[in-house]
Amino acid sequence: MSRRTLGVAVIGYAFMGKAHSQAWRNVRAFFDIPAAEQKVLVGRDAEQVSKAAEHYGWAESATDWQQVIGRDDIDIVDICAPGALHAEIAIAALKAGKHVLVEKPLANTIAESQAMAAAAGAARNNGIQSMVGFNYRRVPALAHARRLIAAGRLGTVREVHASYLQDWLADEAAPMTWRLRKETAGSGALGDIASHAIDQVQFLLRDTVTDVSARLHTFTRRRPGPDGVEDVTVDDAAWATLSLAGGAVASVHASRVALGRKNSLRIEIYGSKGSLAFDLERLNELQFLDATAGPAEEQGLRRILVTEPGHPYMDAWWPAGHTIGWEHTFTHQARDFLTAIRDGIPPSPSFEDGLQVQRILAAIEASAATPATVHL
Repeated sequence: MSRRTLGVAVIGYAFMGKAHSQAWRNVRAFFDIPAAEQKVLVGRDAEQVSKAAEHYGWAESATDWQQVIGRDDIDIVDICAPGALHAEIAIAALKAGKHVLVEKPLANTIAESQAMAAAAGAARNNGIQSMVGFNYRRVPALAHARRLIAAGRLGTVREVHASYLQDWLADEAAPMTWRLRKETAGSGALGDIASHAIDQVQFLLRDTVTDVSARLHTFTRRRPGPDGVEDVTVDDAAWATLSLAGGAVASVHASRVALGRKNSLRIEIYGSKGSLAFDLERLNELQFLDATAGPAEEQGLRRILVTEPGHPYMDAWWPAGHTIGWEHTFTHQARDFLTAIRDGIPPSPSFEDGLQVQRILAAIEASAATPATVHL
């Protein structure tokens, strides 16, 4: 399979479907990886998905995902649908022998995530790969930060501060969407963006969260919907303190009502020998302090522009000093997934990794409801 062109189907054509579509369209132009063809874009509205397919470069569109995953010319199923649909589609696709990429969070519940991880494990035994789309693992600056931490440049990591702040719900008159209904989204800022911050804490430190203490809050409890005013059934913001197996303590804050913050995933890591800082709104930059280099009077965080060919992923792009953007993380994700399929090596993050994050999200919800520290 890896030696021929792989047929790709993306399920979902809105925001994430568009981001994933551009990745499948561009990945072969920059990376030497197996050929992948944009076969079909799937959505519920026949007219709208047809327009999107033409615009995004797909050969055709469809409205029946079950029919699509049964096709012999489809090798990869990329799921960008709301979280409530992840488990059903992913499990069916894996059983049909398709490689599966699914947007984060893995699912809306632990039970769904466990079923998905089990299906992925069974499919892996037959050479079928699966991956959950925590695309910020593919930000070159964050991948480089992980290298620095693994090399001991920070010494023993003591504290991590991770925040993901947006403001698209700051206006109380902003309308209802599926992301504000628990039955479709699972949770609000918690699953939508705190999941990214939590994954980064574990990814960067190569460590595992062991317990949490948390709070959730909804600031605007009712919003206008297509059929009148509706109750918002998910959180607007989340706060959590996480303990990690290696001894570090992390704080996580996520909000979709932080006025003035558009898409700010900020991570600060403090160790015994140095520190790191990153902000997604300055995606190509990493701040690094080496506390062992020179006298204290001459120390301070220094800016690393992550555009050199030796930085992760950057040798495929432009000359040194030329920056890349948010959309490139999805291209890197497609590259890594196709490479894993070619090499027969399970990609990361796995569905099991997604399940681990789901357990943390559930522990945060339980802690916020108690309130109490919840041990995983």
